[in-house]
Amino acid sequence: MIKLFAFALTAAATFGLQDPPIVGLWQLTDAKVETRGPREVIIRADSSASWGDEHARWRLIDNGKRIMIAVGGEWEVYGIRVRRNRLTLSGPELGEPVTLTRMGPAPPRPNGVPVPPDPDQVPPRSR
Repeated sequence: MIKLFAFALTAAATFGLQDPPIVGLWQLTDAKVETRGPREVIIRADSSASWGDEHARWRLIDNGKRIMIAVGGEWEVYGIRVRRNRLTLSGPELGEPVTLTRMGPAPPRPNGVPVPPDPDQVPPRSR
């Protein structure tokens, strides 16, 4: 069993099966950017993201040039660019692009907090 696990890890590294470059603990470090919300974002490999008390699901599209974030049961789409330890989001809702700095690896999702549902997989509510 241990050999199989070691082989899987080796194969993942060899064939490029690793976390997307957006996974990590990110912080808004530019003091000039005003926000009413948290200045820290956690993006996890399990497709969950958290900021403050909010939890969302994410998905990269367009070869990693855009990110879809499920908020309130609907997808919001932003431009995304990752360079070394900087992640820049852009989109009409943001006004100016916002750059976050990677502070480290993403901490695990807290126990009892599920990955939010995928809006594309949730049946519409009956009215």
